[in-house]
Amino acid sequence: MQTEGACGGKKGGALSRRAAMLCQSAEFRLWLDRKRNAKYPIYIADGTHTEEDARDFFLDACGIESRAELDHKPEAAAMFQKICKSYSRYQAR
Repeated sequence: MQTEGACGGKKGGALSRRAAMLCQSAEFRLWLDRKRNAKYPIYIADGTHTEEDARDFFLDACGIESRAELDHKPEAAAMFQKICKSYSRYQAR
């Protein structure tokens, strides 16, 4: 039985909780700072990205309006997993 929530009537699960925890992680937000510096010809100081910026990053990258959708849209979940793998490679360095 599905619980009603923000995602088309469905509540988020494990992926949305993981995304929320990453958004709260200062290390993940630092990775976003450095990722943006590498991608764009502008300088973003370490510590620039906020929890809200991290949330917006996931929403934009995964094409969703709520993190809860990560648990219900296969395409969004696949992109989220790709981001997590990239972040894991960064952590392993």
